[in-house]
Amino acid sequence: MVAPIVEHSSEVVVIGAGQAGLSSAYFLRRFGFEPVVLDAAEGPGGAWRHRSPSLTMDKVHGVFDLPGVPRTPGSDGGRPAAEAVPAYYAGYEREIGLDVVRPAKVTAVGHLDAGRLLVESDAGRWAARAVVNATGTWTRPYWPYHPGAADFAGRQLHYAGYRGPAEFAGRRVVVVGGGASAMHVLSEIAGVAAATAWVTRRPPVFRDDDFGEEARREAVAMVEERVRAGLPPQSVVGVTGLTYSVVVREALAKGALDRLPMFGRIVADGVVWDDGTYVAADTIVWATGFRSALDHLAPLKLREPGGGIRVDGTQVIREPRLQLVGYGPSASTTGANRAGRTAARNVRNLLTALPLRPAA
Repeated sequence: MVAPIVEHSSEVVVIGAGQAGLSSAYFLRRFGFEPVVLDAAEGPGGAWRHRSPSLTMDKVHGVFDLPGVPRTPGSDGGRPAAEAVPAYYAGYEREIGLDVVRPAKVTAVGHLDAGRLLVESDAGRWAARAVVNATGTWTRPYWPYHPGAADFAGRQLHYAGYRGPAEFAGRRVVVVGGGASAMHVLSEIAGVAAATAWVTRRPPVFRDDDFGEEARREAVAMVEERVRAGLPPQSVVGVTGLTYSVVVREALAKGALDRLPMFGRIVADGVVWDDGTYVAADTIVWATGFRSALDHLAPLKLREPGGGIRVDGTQVIREPRLQLVGYGPSASTTGANRAGRTAARNVRNLLTALPLRPAA
């Protein structure tokens, strides 16, 4: 078998330059490494580059500060998150002197030799002693199968394609999903659309406490249990429930949160429940979340019988040279920075314990 041509080498390659990837790079440099960071996008900002222009910073529920260079509190206000966060990330890369290689879409990660992994991208190939994968979820919107979906005569879109309320004027809209994305859509289209219906599989849980740091850690720990067992990760938001955020309060004020259970099937002009209840619709918005973008890791054969990748913290059990950040418990702003620190520490420990061996 002919060995692949490898144009570059690095002790550590980080794949992705969103919050988790930048956090990992920051802590790797603190530990004395100079990682190569590959990012598929044209510019900084990670998934935030693609969010709806109607999602302003005062509507965002989460913490976006990156390690070492915090944002100026209250500086962005009503600015679209798709502008404010990429601007912050771009400034962060400049501030810490991180030269991200972009656009560089990674197509595969596999074994190169006994001591290194091969990272293949459309910008070249890298040999790396360790890889930190931080590719997130935005590029893999989840569309659940539902009977009759192919027969629907109206428009169906995922939240990933949502761009604000104007295009829903006069429409009859069913919004499916119980998380922050559904709240964002309902808070904006209610009163603009002719009618809205909110549908979820399970009754939503609203929290009226401040959901402090200890509660966040407990929520993350619950997701960690699943990935340690090799099961597909559950979203952190699914564990935490919904707080009375700006968008939730707006949706409540507009009377848009009269939740309905999941319908039985989709018909040409609406949705129908098993008891015969019918709601007319010409638009369905699937605010049903995302799945981890990990197809490029398939050559490593990491999947467990349960369908997930077994991870201890951020370290993949089947391949200790690989760290997963932005996966499972760190697939949220709550856990991303902590995961970056953990991944960097794991890389340091691994590479200290395994001196570099010459390539075969």
